[in-house]
Amino acid sequence: MLGGAHQGSITALDGEIASFKAHYEPLREMVASRGLDGLDLDVEEAMSIAAVIRLIDLLKADFGTGFLITLAPVATAIRAQQDLSGFDYEVLEKAFGHKIAWYNTQFYCGWGCMKTTADYDKIAVHWPVEKIVVGLVTNSRNCAGWIADKPLRGILTALLEKYPKFGGVMGWEYFNSITSEHPAEGEPWRWARFMSEILHSPRTIDYVTVDA
Repeated sequence: MLGGAHQGSITALDGEIASFKAHYEPLREMVASRGLDGLDLDVEEAMSIAAVIRLIDLLKADFGTGFLITLAPVATAIRAQQDLSGFDYEVLEKAFGHKIAWYNTQFYCGWGCMKTTADYDKIAVHWPVEKIVVGLVTNSRNCAGWIADKPLRGILTALLEKYPKFGGVMGWEYFNSITSEHPAEGEPWRWARFMSEILHSPRTIDYVTVDA
């Protein structure tokens, strides 16, 4: 993941070409040295759409068409409302969606709610559901929006029934993930397993992703 709450990591890539290269080259070296197969762009500060496109273009050029590019907008941004990124995601998707694998959409911290399917339903009217991953907060200590096991199972099951090809689930953050059945921190895989049990039974969803 690139960006998030670390201010400056994204805006450093939004500027004149000389400044861009100075900050892009260390990023490229890190991706290559770690053998990453993709990068999640979590743009939580104002960035121009031209800069986002430039960054995606260069990553694809340097690492191939199979290199996965995802973005992590807040749910309201997908609906062209309140936004942290400074650009229009619908415009980006229409112009450049073929180079973006999916969107890790944040339905937490006041930017969206998954206590019902209502917020996802509003997005599904205008977006391909297979590209809209439901971002959930995995611990109430992280921010508002954590949902207990039983109601969360019900909501995700309802989404599967409405949208069999919906994009899956993303969790923030992984290291302190908990469930109602296992509320103690230190076993984050239990949250990932719980998500997998819901999403793969009886239907099949392609992926469950987590932010470290």
